[in-house]
Amino acid sequence: MGNLGFQEILLIAVVILVLFGGRKIPEFMRGLGKGIREFNDAKSNVQKELEEGMNEKDKAPAKTTTTQQ
Repeated sequence: MGNLGFQEILLIAVVILVLFGGRKIPEFMRGLGKGIREFNDAKSNVQKELEEGMNEKDKAPAKTTTTQQ
């Protein structure tokens, strides 16, 4: 995909304005922002849980087997 120039961005903006209208765009952007924020929160939670799991694995004492005779 090539680089977008000014004319392409302007055309996309006009199409969005025609499709959604001036009043719906702020609602659309607000929803998009909330979605991105929720995605980033979920991503950081998963990363945190993975790191905690790795730390627990490293801290767990090694199991030793003893044989009784």
